[in-house]
Amino acid sequence: MNNHVSVLEIDGKALEHNLNYFKNKLNETTKILAVVKAFGYGSDGVLVADFLKDKVDYFAVAYAHEGIALREANIKTPILVLHPQIATLQDIIDYRLEPNLYNFKIFNAFLELADKVPLMNYPIHIKFNTGLNRLGFWHTDIPKIISELKETNHIKVQSLFSHLAASEDLEEKEFTNQQLNNFAYIAQQFYKHLNYEPMLHILNTSGVVNYAVAQFDMVRVGIGLYGFGNDAEETKQLKNTHNLKSIISQIHLIEPGETVGYNRAFVAKKPSKSATIPVGHADGLSRKLGNGAGYVLVNNQKAKIIGNVCMDMIMVDVTKIDCNEGDEVIIFNHQDMLNNIADTSETIVYETLTSISPRVKKVLKS
Repeated sequence: MNNHVSVLEIDGKALEHNLNYFKNKLNETTKILAVVKAFGYGSDGVLVADFLKDKVDYFAVAYAHEGIALREANIKTPILVLHPQIATLQDIIDYRLEPNLYNFKIFNAFLELADKVPLMNYPIHIKFNTGLNRLGFWHTDIPKIISELKETNHIKVQSLFSHLAASEDLEEKEFTNQQLNNFAYIAQQFYKHLNYEPMLHILNTSGVVNYAVAQFDMVRVGIGLYGFGNDAEETKQLKNTHNLKSIISQIHLIEPGETVGYNRAFVAKKPSKSATIPVGHADGLSRKLGNGAGYVLVNNQKAKIIGNVCMDMIMVDVTKIDCNEGDEVIIFNHQDMLNNIADTSETIVYETLTSISPRVKKVLKS
């Protein structure tokens, strides 16, 4: 049982609002894939997927074990494994997950396994590199892929997809349009030589916002699902889904000249009052938030973090705040707070969210 008193509340109503916001940008026939990798962007992938299972067409995870966790939670929605490893291909089959095959090494390994089992028309996804240069086949690989596909009925291409490199940056519009054109060319080659038409998808969250004309058959919504768009105006239309809360464990009265925390980083210049909160860098708070850089909310008032962020605790200045031990503390509950934490930590919101430790208790409130 997780008895950590710091809790991440996942807002189900906010999730649904964000999902519907993106749905309204799409054609009625366009499918939606919800990305729940990395513990649902630092929340809880199983809780999020269970809440959304009847509201989306697909889920995506990074690795097989993430998909297995969804299946063991009785989630039957199709699940795309974005970065499968050869060692987990049998698990992928056993749990009816759908692998992304991105080079010939894993393509041939899965085909060999599919022939051995044998499987029949097992759904696979093929990723092409159109400019991100991370994972994916090249367009020059198309003839060999098609030749292999025509010689087997053990696998069937469920979708062809790619990933945009700079969909949030309108100054890169020319590059993005080139990616879209390259992907359309790749799709045409498969449609021309196969006797069926796989689904097509290339748009991520910012792609849906800026290039909805290229939505093809499905779009992949990741960070947008959790309340962040590709710019401040888009984010205002979304709702925050991550609410990290804790409590005051202890209050100290600090005399002038006394210090707080490791390395005596805070020195009181006047009579002060500090509150100790049971959340620290082991829970995902950057040490850069210490020494007055970051803050939390105590009874709706800002309380600056004083001294260094500890592994399991922070201390905050509550000298001017009426509060008691056991009172609720908000670490963050709004996009503005998360953006502030990310900026102060010299990182991006993605990292701030996914840094939330698995040891923090997660609950979904709908």
